[in-house]
Amino acid sequence: MRVIRFQRALALAALLGGCSLLEPTVDARGHRVEDYQLAEIVPGVQTKADIAALLGTPSTTAPFGDDAWYYVSSTTRSRVGSMPAVDRQTVVAIRFDERGVVQKVETLGLEDAQPVTPVARVTPTPGNDRNLLQMLFGNIGRFSPGQGGGRVPGSGL
Repeated sequence: MRVIRFQRALALAALLGGCSLLEPTVDARGHRVEDYQLAEIVPGVQTKADIAALLGTPSTTAPFGDDAWYYVSSTTRSRVGSMPAVDRQTVVAIRFDERGVVQKVETLGLEDAQPVTPVARVTPTPGNDRNLLQMLFGNIGRFSPGQGGGRVPGSGL
């Protein structure tokens, strides 16, 4: 009787332990900016050096110039056998004027994201569009035995 109870308890523990494999894994990624840190930023007063000391290095900067810093963070959830899904994403955008003083602080969420559609064009490459026969027999007659310092390819001479 004791053995049966022990086996049932062991089976139940294995069953419950196996359920954790199906539970999603939650990962925090990026540079999370807390609300109390945002409250310390005063537009028109603080500079880039002040923001770097308060928040650290930004995740990315504006592609042209250095007039905006972006702090990007996200929380993803992944399940076994599926791609990770983004649960929450936050982008803190800090814009600076030409003197490097904070001009504007903006917090954007996942609902502010814009879809990006890749361009389906193909960049043409210079050269000929050759068919299979042209590729196979294209080098026939291009080389004479006198080229290459007198050596004949494949002859060992």
